[in-house]
Amino acid sequence: MKYVRAIAFAALAGITIIGTGCAVGRGQETAGSYVDDAAITTAVKAKFVEDKTVSAMSISVETLNGTVQLSGFAKSTAEKMQAENIARGVKNVKSVRNDIVVRP
Repeated sequence: MKYVRAIAFAALAGITIIGTGCAVGRGQETAGSYVDDAAITTAVKAKFVEDKTVSAMSISVETLNGTVQLSGFAKSTAEKMQAENIARGVKNVKSVRNDIVVRP
């Protein structure tokens, strides 16, 4: 009886894992949307590296369902606005949340 219960529990756990194996965390619906968000984040970071006015090391980029969140520190308001403009110009970006703090 003890072994039957253990096997049943293991089977239930296995079914649960298999059934949710394709789900992605952070409240996203599909693995595809996660891949799209990762591509957006990578594209924004790459454009930051290319741009001489934006410090790619000081600004963090996270994307969820096409919404890009920028955080970190900028040396000027111009750098903060340039980072936002770059993010808005990336393909598939739905909106940008600019939480960058200007630090003198």
